Amino acid sequence: MLTDDLSRALGEDVTLSGDVSSYLVDETETRSIKGHADAVVLPSTTVQVASIVSFAYARDIPITVRGGGTGYSGGAVPTDGGIVLSLERMNRIRASDPFQWRMEVEAGVTTERVRHAARQNGLYFPPDPGAGEQSHIGGNIATNAGGPHAFKYGTVGAWVTGLELVVPPGDVVHVGGPLRKDVASYDLKRLVIGSEGTLAIVTSAWLRLIPMPEASQAVVAVYPDCNSGVEAIETVLGSGLGVAALEYLDRGSLEAAPPRFFESLPSRARFAVLCEVDGSASETVTLTESVLEALQPNALAVHAPSTSAEVAAVWRWREGLTAAVTAQRGGKVSEDIVVPLDKLGDAIAETVAIGERAGLPACSWGHAGDGNLHSTFLVDRENPEEIAAAEQAAQDLFRLAVALGGSISGEHGVGLVKTGHLSEMLGARAYDLHMGVKQLFDPKGLLNPGKKI
Repeated sequence: MLTDDLSRALGEDVTLSGDVSSYLVDETETRSIKGHADAVVLPSTTVQVASIVSFAYARDIPITVRGGGTGYSGGAVPTDGGIVLSLERMNRIRASDPFQWRMEVEAGVTTERVRHAARQNGLYFPPDPGAGEQSHIGGNIATNAGGPHAFKYGTVGAWVTGLELVVPPGDVVHVGGPLRKDVASYDLKRLVIGSEGTLAIVTSAWLRLIPMPEASQAVVAVYPDCNSGVEAIETVLGSGLGVAALEYLDRGSLEAAPPRFFESLPSRARFAVLCEVDGSASETVTLTESVLEALQPNALAVHAPSTSAEVAAVWRWREGLTAAVTAQRGGKVSEDIVVPLDKLGDAIAETVAIGERAGLPACSWGHAGDGNLHSTFLVDRENPEEIAAAEQAAQDLFRLAVALGGSISGEHGVGLVKTGHLSEMLGARAYDLHMGVKQLFDPKGLLNPGKKI
Protein backbone atom coordinates (compact mmCIF):
# COMPACT_ATOMS: atom_id res chain seq x y z
CA MET A 1 0.00 0.00 0.00
CA LEU A 2 1.08 3.56 -0.69
CA THR A 3 0.60 4.55 2.96
CA ASP A 4 3.02 1.83 4.03
CA ASP A 5 5.58 2.91 1.44
CA LEU A 6 5.33 6.53 2.58
CA SER A 7 5.62 5.50 6.23
CA ARG A 8 8.81 3.62 5.51
CA ALA A 9 10.23 6.52 3.50
CA LEU A 10 9.13 9.40 5.73
CA GLY A 11 8.18 7.94 9.11
CA GLU A 12 4.87 6.80 10.50
CA ASP A 13 4.22 10.15 12.15
CA VAL A 14 3.86 11.81 8.73
CA THR A 15 1.22 9.48 7.30
CA LEU A 16 -2.40 9.39 8.46
CA SER A 17 -4.13 6.07 9.07
CA GLY A 18 -7.74 5.30 9.88
CA ASP A 19 -10.64 7.48 8.74
CA VAL A 20 -9.43 10.03 6.19
CA SER A 21 -12.85 11.01 4.82
CA SER A 22 -12.57 14.63 6.01
CA TYR A 23 -9.50 15.06 3.77
CA LEU A 24 -11.42 14.10 0.63
CA VAL A 25 -13.88 17.03 0.56
CA ASP A 26 -14.11 20.78 0.89
CA GLU A 27 -17.18 23.04 1.13
CA THR A 28 -18.46 21.61 -2.17
CA GLU A 29 -19.36 18.47 -0.23
CA THR A 30 -22.90 19.87 -0.01
CA ARG A 31 -22.96 19.43 -3.80
CA SER A 32 -21.92 15.78 -3.44
CA ILE A 33 -18.38 16.48 -4.67
CA LYS A 34 -16.11 13.94 -2.97
CA GLY A 35 -12.68 12.65 -3.90
CA HIS A 36 -10.58 9.59 -3.23
CA ALA A 37 -6.96 9.19 -2.19
CA ASP A 38 -4.46 6.40 -1.68
CA ALA A 39 -2.69 8.16 1.18
CA VAL A 40 -2.90 11.27 3.35
CA VAL A 41 0.29 12.88 4.65
CA LEU A 42 0.75 15.63 7.23
CA PRO A 43 4.28 17.04 7.00
CA SER A 44 5.50 19.49 9.62
CA THR A 45 8.58 20.86 7.81
CA THR A 46 9.50 22.11 4.36
CA VAL A 47 12.09 19.32 4.11
CA GLN A 48 9.33 16.75 4.58
CA VAL A 49 7.18 18.45 1.93
CA ALA A 50 10.10 18.31 -0.50
CA SER A 51 10.66 14.63 0.30
CA ILE A 52 6.99 13.84 -0.37
CA VAL A 53 7.06 15.65 -3.72
CA SER A 54 10.28 13.86 -4.66
CA PHE A 55 8.78 10.50 -3.65
CA ALA A 56 5.62 11.13 -5.66
CA TYR A 57 7.32 12.56 -8.73
CA ALA A 58 9.65 9.60 -9.01
CA ARG A 59 6.63 7.27 -9.02
CA ASP A 60 4.17 9.38 -11.09
CA ILE A 61 1.78 9.75 -8.15
CA PRO A 62 -0.63 12.73 -8.14
CA ILE A 63 -0.48 15.19 -5.22
CA THR A 64 -3.38 17.31 -4.00
CA VAL A 65 -2.24 19.94 -1.51
CA ARG A 66 -4.72 20.96 1.16
CA GLY A 67 -5.17 23.85 3.57
CA GLY A 68 -8.18 24.32 5.84
CA GLY A 69 -10.66 22.73 3.44
CA THR A 70 -12.85 25.84 3.33
CA GLY A 71 -12.81 26.23 -0.47
CA TYR A 72 -15.96 26.49 -2.59
CA SER A 73 -14.58 25.29 -5.93
CA GLY A 74 -13.40 21.73 -5.24
CA GLY A 75 -9.78 22.81 -5.42
CA ALA A 76 -8.71 20.64 -2.47
CA VAL A 77 -10.68 17.58 -3.54
CA PRO A 78 -8.39 14.75 -4.77
CA THR A 79 -10.06 13.63 -7.99
CA ASP A 80 -7.22 11.43 -9.31
CA GLY A 81 -6.38 9.53 -6.13
CA GLY A 82 -2.74 9.58 -5.12
CA ILE A 83 -1.54 11.63 -2.14
CA VAL A 84 -3.38 14.31 -0.20
CA LEU A 85 -0.74 16.60 1.32
CA SER A 86 -2.22 18.58 4.21
CA LEU A 87 -0.22 21.51 5.55
CA GLU A 88 -2.08 21.83 8.86
CA ARG A 89 1.00 20.94 10.92
CA MET A 90 3.05 23.68 9.28
CA ASN A 91 1.58 26.28 11.61
CA ARG A 92 4.50 28.29 12.98
CA ILE A 93 4.96 32.03 12.85
CA ARG A 94 8.60 31.99 11.80
CA ALA A 95 9.30 35.70 12.22
CA SER A 96 7.44 38.71 13.56
CA ASP A 97 8.98 42.13 12.96
CA PRO A 98 6.42 44.71 14.12
CA PHE A 99 8.79 47.64 13.66
CA GLN A 100 9.27 46.56 10.04
CA TRP A 101 5.52 45.91 9.58
CA ARG A 102 5.98 42.31 8.46
CA MET A 103 5.85 38.67 9.51
CA GLU A 104 6.74 35.30 8.03
CA VAL A 105 4.23 32.52 8.58
CA GLU A 106 3.98 28.92 7.48
CA ALA A 107 1.20 27.85 5.16
CA GLY A 108 -0.88 26.18 7.87
CA VAL A 109 -1.29 29.28 10.03
CA THR A 110 -4.94 30.34 10.08
CA THR A 111 -6.07 33.69 8.75
CA GLU A 112 -7.44 34.74 12.13
CA ARG A 113 -4.16 33.89 13.87
CA VAL A 114 -2.28 36.16 11.45
CA ARG A 115 -4.76 38.98 12.06
CA HIS A 116 -4.59 38.46 15.83
CA ALA A 117 -0.78 38.44 15.87
CA ALA A 118 -0.79 41.69 13.89
CA ARG A 119 -3.35 43.30 16.23
CA GLN A 120 -1.24 42.48 19.27
CA ASN A 121 1.40 44.82 17.86
CA GLY A 122 -1.02 47.55 16.78
CA LEU A 123 -0.83 46.36 13.16
CA TYR A 124 -3.36 45.27 10.59
CA PHE A 125 -3.52 42.44 8.05
CA PRO A 126 -6.48 43.59 5.95
CA PRO A 127 -7.50 40.47 3.95
CA ASP A 128 -10.62 38.89 5.46
CA PRO A 129 -11.76 36.08 3.14
CA GLY A 130 -14.04 34.47 5.74
CA ALA A 131 -13.84 31.29 7.82
CA GLY A 132 -10.87 32.92 9.51
CA GLU A 133 -10.60 30.32 12.26
CA GLN A 134 -10.36 27.50 9.70
CA SER A 135 -8.90 28.91 6.49
CA HIS A 136 -5.12 28.77 6.14
CA ILE A 137 -2.81 31.41 4.71
CA GLY A 138 -1.47 28.85 2.24
CA GLY A 139 -4.96 28.24 0.88
CA ASN A 140 -5.69 31.94 0.77
CA ILE A 141 -2.54 32.46 -1.28
CA ALA A 142 -3.40 29.52 -3.52
CA THR A 143 -6.74 31.11 -4.46
CA ASN A 144 -5.66 34.75 -4.01
CA ALA A 145 -8.63 35.06 -1.69
CA GLY A 146 -10.53 38.29 -1.26
CA GLY A 147 -13.29 39.34 1.13
CA PRO A 148 -15.25 42.53 1.86
CA HIS A 149 -12.21 44.72 2.49
CA ALA A 150 -10.54 43.78 -0.79
CA PHE A 151 -12.29 46.83 -2.26
CA LYS A 152 -9.87 49.17 -0.51
CA TYR A 153 -7.00 46.88 0.41
CA GLY A 154 -6.82 44.28 -2.36
CA THR A 155 -6.79 40.50 -2.28
CA VAL A 156 -4.36 38.38 -0.24
CA GLY A 157 -1.74 38.50 -2.98
CA ALA A 158 -1.32 42.25 -2.50
CA TRP A 159 0.06 41.55 0.99
CA VAL A 160 2.54 38.81 0.09
CA THR A 161 6.14 39.95 -0.46
CA GLY A 162 7.87 36.56 -0.54
CA LEU A 163 7.17 32.85 -0.81
CA GLU A 164 8.93 29.64 0.07
CA LEU A 165 7.89 27.00 -2.44
CA VAL A 166 8.39 23.33 -3.15
CA VAL A 167 8.37 22.67 -6.88
CA PRO A 168 8.71 19.42 -8.84
CA PRO A 169 10.61 17.22 -8.70
CA GLY A 170 11.13 18.19 -5.05
CA ASP A 171 13.18 21.40 -4.97
CA VAL A 172 12.81 24.23 -2.45
CA VAL A 173 12.70 27.67 -4.08
CA HIS A 174 12.45 31.16 -2.56
CA VAL A 175 10.93 34.06 -4.49
CA GLY A 176 10.78 37.54 -3.01
CA GLY A 177 11.22 37.87 0.74
CA PRO A 178 11.04 40.53 3.45
CA LEU A 179 11.26 43.20 0.74
CA ARG A 180 9.23 46.25 -0.09
CA LYS A 181 10.46 46.46 -3.67
CA ASP A 182 11.92 44.03 -6.22
CA VAL A 183 11.74 44.32 -10.03
CA ALA A 184 14.83 42.29 -10.93
CA SER A 185 13.19 39.10 -12.16
CA TYR A 186 10.08 37.64 -13.72
CA ASP A 187 7.37 37.82 -11.08
CA LEU A 188 7.18 34.13 -10.21
CA LYS A 189 5.58 35.07 -6.91
CA ARG A 190 2.54 36.50 -8.67
CA LEU A 191 2.37 33.45 -10.94
CA VAL A 192 2.12 31.13 -7.97
CA ILE A 193 -0.37 33.32 -6.09
CA GLY A 194 -3.78 32.18 -7.31
CA SER A 195 -2.44 29.05 -9.04
CA GLU A 196 -4.44 26.77 -6.71
CA GLY A 197 -1.67 24.28 -6.02
CA THR A 198 -1.17 23.44 -9.70
CA LEU A 199 2.32 24.99 -10.04
CA ALA A 200 3.98 24.73 -6.63
CA ILE A 201 3.32 24.07 -2.97
CA VAL A 202 3.52 27.16 -0.77
CA THR A 203 5.16 26.29 2.54
CA SER A 204 5.65 29.77 3.99
CA ALA A 205 5.07 33.42 3.13
CA TRP A 206 6.34 36.84 4.08
CA LEU A 207 3.35 39.11 4.72
CA ARG A 208 3.19 42.89 4.67
CA LEU A 209 1.30 44.68 7.47
CA ILE A 210 0.14 48.25 8.09
CA PRO A 211 -0.76 50.24 11.21
CA MET A 212 -4.23 49.47 12.55
CA PRO A 213 -6.78 52.12 11.50
CA GLU A 214 -7.70 54.34 14.42
CA ALA A 215 -11.44 54.13 13.79
CA SER A 216 -14.02 52.41 11.63
CA GLN A 217 -17.69 53.08 10.93
CA ALA A 218 -20.33 50.98 9.19
CA VAL A 219 -23.35 52.33 7.34
CA VAL A 220 -26.27 50.24 6.05
CA ALA A 221 -28.98 51.55 3.74
CA VAL A 222 -32.00 49.70 2.35
CA TYR A 223 -33.88 50.44 -0.87
CA PRO A 224 -37.19 49.53 -2.48
CA ASP A 225 -35.61 47.82 -5.48
CA CYS A 226 -32.36 46.69 -7.07
CA ASN A 227 -32.12 49.64 -9.43
CA SER A 228 -32.15 52.27 -6.69
CA GLY A 229 -29.65 50.25 -4.63
CA VAL A 230 -27.27 49.88 -7.56
CA GLU A 231 -27.65 53.60 -8.29
CA ALA A 232 -26.54 54.31 -4.71
CA ILE A 233 -23.50 52.09 -5.17
CA GLU A 234 -22.61 53.94 -8.36
CA THR A 235 -22.96 57.25 -6.52
CA VAL A 236 -20.48 56.13 -3.84
CA LEU A 237 -18.05 54.98 -6.52
CA GLY A 238 -18.55 57.97 -8.78
CA SER A 239 -17.99 60.36 -5.89
CA GLY A 240 -14.56 58.87 -5.30
CA LEU A 241 -15.32 58.00 -1.69
CA GLY A 242 -12.52 55.79 -0.37
CA VAL A 243 -14.63 53.35 1.64
CA ALA A 244 -12.98 50.22 2.97
CA ALA A 245 -15.88 47.92 2.02
CA LEU A 246 -18.87 48.28 -0.26
CA GLU A 247 -21.27 45.32 -0.07
CA TYR A 248 -24.77 44.52 -1.30
CA LEU A 249 -27.62 42.10 -0.55
CA ASP A 250 -30.39 41.51 -3.07
CA ARG A 251 -34.01 40.79 -2.14
CA GLY A 252 -33.63 37.05 -1.58
CA SER A 253 -30.52 37.34 0.57
CA LEU A 254 -31.93 40.31 2.52
CA GLU A 255 -35.07 38.33 3.35
CA ALA A 256 -32.95 35.36 4.49
CA ALA A 257 -30.49 37.45 6.53
CA PRO A 258 -30.24 36.75 10.26
CA PRO A 259 -31.98 38.98 12.86
CA ARG A 260 -31.33 42.58 11.98
CA PHE A 261 -30.13 45.61 13.89
CA PHE A 262 -32.92 47.77 12.43
CA GLU A 263 -35.70 48.13 14.99
CA SER A 264 -38.04 47.23 12.16
CA LEU A 265 -36.92 46.67 8.60
CA PRO A 266 -39.18 48.59 6.20
CA SER A 267 -41.61 46.15 4.61
CA ARG A 268 -40.76 47.47 1.15
CA ALA A 269 -37.02 46.81 1.55
CA ARG A 270 -35.73 44.77 -1.39
CA PHE A 271 -32.03 45.67 -1.49
CA ALA A 272 -29.35 46.62 1.02
CA VAL A 273 -26.00 48.38 0.71
CA LEU A 274 -23.34 48.04 3.43
CA CYS A 275 -20.35 50.39 3.58
CA GLU A 276 -17.47 50.56 6.00
CA VAL A 277 -15.22 53.56 6.44
CA ASP A 278 -11.88 53.43 8.28
CA GLY A 279 -8.87 55.64 8.96
CA SER A 280 -8.06 58.28 11.54
CA ALA A 281 -10.89 59.39 13.81
CA SER A 282 -11.34 62.69 12.00
CA GLU A 283 -11.11 61.12 8.53
CA THR A 284 -13.69 58.53 9.49
CA VAL A 285 -16.18 61.13 10.69
CA THR A 286 -15.80 63.26 7.57
CA LEU A 287 -15.98 60.34 5.16
CA THR A 288 -18.97 58.82 6.93
CA GLU A 289 -20.89 62.06 6.45
CA SER A 290 -20.14 61.92 2.72
CA VAL A 291 -21.19 58.27 2.52
CA LEU A 292 -24.49 59.04 4.29
CA GLU A 293 -25.12 61.83 1.81
CA ALA A 294 -24.44 59.49 -1.12
CA LEU A 295 -26.65 56.68 0.20
CA GLN A 296 -29.58 58.77 1.43
CA PRO A 297 -31.43 59.51 -1.85
CA ASN A 298 -34.12 56.88 -2.52
CA ALA A 299 -33.21 54.97 0.68
CA LEU A 300 -36.06 53.64 2.80
CA ALA A 301 -33.85 53.63 5.89
CA VAL A 302 -30.23 54.25 6.79
CA HIS A 303 -28.48 52.85 9.84
CA ALA A 304 -25.17 54.24 11.09
CA PRO A 305 -24.01 52.54 14.33
CA SER A 306 -22.72 54.85 17.04
CA THR A 307 -20.50 52.40 18.96
CA SER A 308 -17.85 49.84 18.07
CA ALA A 309 -20.10 47.09 19.45
CA GLU A 310 -22.85 48.13 17.06
CA VAL A 311 -20.39 48.18 14.15
CA ALA A 312 -19.34 44.64 15.10
CA ALA A 313 -23.02 43.64 15.13
CA VAL A 314 -23.39 44.83 11.54
CA TRP A 315 -20.50 42.61 10.45
CA ARG A 316 -21.82 39.61 12.40
CA TRP A 317 -25.06 40.11 10.49
CA ARG A 318 -23.19 40.16 7.20
CA GLU A 319 -20.97 37.21 8.11
CA GLY A 320 -24.00 35.12 9.11
CA LEU A 321 -25.54 35.52 5.69
CA THR A 322 -24.13 32.39 4.05
CA ALA A 323 -25.47 30.11 6.78
CA ALA A 324 -28.81 31.92 6.83
CA VAL A 325 -29.28 31.57 3.06
CA THR A 326 -28.30 27.89 3.18
CA ALA A 327 -30.85 27.27 5.93
CA GLN A 328 -33.72 28.37 3.68
CA ARG A 329 -33.83 25.00 1.93
CA GLY A 330 -30.98 23.06 3.52
CA GLY A 331 -28.48 23.43 0.68
CA LYS A 332 -27.15 25.75 -1.98
CA VAL A 333 -24.93 25.93 -5.02
CA SER A 334 -23.11 29.25 -4.81
CA GLU A 335 -20.59 30.64 -7.27
CA ASP A 336 -18.55 33.83 -7.27
CA ILE A 337 -18.40 35.71 -10.53
CA VAL A 338 -17.11 39.17 -11.38
CA VAL A 339 -18.58 41.65 -13.83
CA PRO A 340 -17.69 45.22 -14.82
CA LEU A 341 -19.24 47.62 -12.32
CA ASP A 342 -21.66 49.02 -14.88
CA LYS A 343 -23.03 45.48 -15.40
CA LEU A 344 -23.66 44.73 -11.71
CA GLY A 345 -27.43 45.33 -11.89
CA ASP A 346 -27.69 43.13 -15.00
CA ALA A 347 -25.83 40.28 -13.28
CA ILE A 348 -27.98 40.52 -10.14
CA ALA A 349 -31.19 40.37 -12.17
CA GLU A 350 -29.95 37.60 -14.46
CA THR A 351 -28.95 35.43 -11.48
CA VAL A 352 -32.59 35.34 -10.42
CA ALA A 353 -33.70 34.71 -14.02
CA ILE A 354 -31.29 31.76 -14.40
CA GLY A 355 -32.71 30.32 -11.19
CA GLU A 356 -36.27 30.72 -12.46
CA ARG A 357 -35.41 28.89 -15.67
CA ALA A 358 -33.89 26.08 -13.57
CA GLY A 359 -36.93 25.96 -11.30
CA LEU A 360 -34.91 27.05 -8.26
CA PRO A 361 -35.03 30.02 -5.90
CA ALA A 362 -31.98 32.22 -6.45
CA CYS A 363 -30.37 35.21 -4.81
CA SER A 364 -27.04 37.01 -4.66
CA TRP A 365 -24.94 39.15 -2.39
CA GLY A 366 -21.33 40.21 -2.48
CA HIS A 367 -18.65 42.80 -2.90
CA ALA A 368 -20.36 45.49 -4.93
CA GLY A 369 -17.31 47.71 -5.16
CA ASP A 370 -15.40 44.94 -6.93
CA GLY A 371 -18.31 43.78 -9.09
CA ASN A 372 -18.02 40.44 -7.29
CA LEU A 373 -21.29 38.52 -6.88
CA HIS A 374 -21.97 35.40 -4.82
CA SER A 375 -24.78 34.11 -7.02
CA THR A 376 -26.64 31.32 -5.28
CA PHE A 377 -29.23 28.69 -6.17
CA LEU A 378 -31.13 27.15 -3.24
CA VAL A 379 -31.61 23.38 -3.25
CA ASP A 380 -32.88 20.49 -1.20
CA ARG A 381 -29.68 18.54 -0.51
CA GLU A 382 -31.60 15.28 -0.61
CA ASN A 383 -32.97 15.94 -4.09
CA PRO A 384 -30.42 14.94 -6.77
CA GLU A 385 -32.55 16.46 -9.53
CA GLU A 386 -32.39 19.87 -7.88
CA ILE A 387 -28.65 19.60 -7.36
CA ALA A 388 -28.21 18.70 -11.04
CA ALA A 389 -30.40 21.64 -12.06
CA ALA A 390 -28.35 23.96 -9.86
CA GLU A 391 -25.09 22.70 -11.35
CA GLN A 392 -26.44 23.44 -14.81
CA ALA A 393 -27.56 26.88 -13.62
CA ALA A 394 -24.00 27.49 -12.39
CA GLN A 395 -22.70 26.73 -15.89
CA ASP A 396 -25.14 29.30 -17.27
CA LEU A 397 -23.84 31.74 -14.67
CA PHE A 398 -20.24 31.32 -15.85
CA ARG A 399 -21.32 31.94 -19.42
CA LEU A 400 -23.15 35.07 -18.24
CA ALA A 401 -19.99 36.39 -16.58
CA VAL A 402 -17.99 35.90 -19.78
CA ALA A 403 -20.75 37.46 -21.92
CA LEU A 404 -20.78 40.55 -19.69
CA GLY A 405 -17.01 40.93 -20.03
CA GLY A 406 -16.29 39.60 -16.55
CA SER A 407 -14.55 36.66 -14.88
CA ILE A 408 -15.68 33.24 -13.72
CA SER A 409 -14.10 33.80 -10.31
CA GLY A 410 -13.23 36.73 -8.09
CA GLU A 411 -11.90 35.00 -5.00
CA HIS A 412 -12.90 31.33 -4.74
CA GLY A 413 -10.72 30.10 -7.57
CA VAL A 414 -11.49 27.88 -10.55
CA GLY A 415 -10.78 24.55 -8.89
CA LEU A 416 -12.77 21.64 -10.24
CA VAL A 417 -16.18 23.18 -10.83
CA LYS A 418 -15.16 25.92 -13.30
CA THR A 419 -12.32 24.37 -15.30
CA GLY A 420 -14.28 24.04 -18.52
CA HIS A 421 -14.90 27.77 -18.71
CA LEU A 422 -11.39 29.17 -18.32
CA SER A 423 -10.49 28.69 -21.98
CA GLU A 424 -13.76 30.31 -23.00
CA MET A 425 -12.96 33.32 -20.84
CA LEU A 426 -9.31 33.66 -21.89
CA GLY A 427 -9.36 32.79 -25.56
CA ALA A 428 -7.18 30.18 -27.29
CA ARG A 429 -3.80 31.90 -27.23
CA ALA A 430 -3.95 33.11 -23.63
CA TYR A 431 -5.10 29.66 -22.57
CA ASP A 432 -2.12 28.11 -24.40
CA LEU A 433 0.20 30.42 -22.45
CA HIS A 434 -1.38 29.19 -19.21
CA MET A 435 -0.77 25.61 -20.32
CA GLY A 436 2.85 26.47 -21.09
CA VAL A 437 3.36 27.84 -17.57
CA LYS A 438 1.85 24.68 -16.12
CA GLN A 439 4.14 22.51 -18.24
CA LEU A 440 7.21 24.46 -17.14
CA PHE A 441 6.47 24.16 -13.41
CA ASP A 442 4.92 20.69 -13.41
CA PRO A 443 5.97 18.75 -16.53
CA LYS A 444 4.32 15.52 -15.41
CA GLY A 445 1.06 17.23 -14.46
CA LEU A 446 1.00 15.68 -10.99
CA LEU A 447 0.24 18.77 -8.89
CA ASN A 448 -3.51 19.05 -8.26
CA PRO A 449 -4.43 17.42 -11.58
CA GLY A 450 -7.75 18.31 -13.15
CA LYS A 451 -7.93 21.70 -11.45
CA LYS A 452 -7.64 25.27 -12.73
CA ILE A 453 -6.77 24.35 -16.35
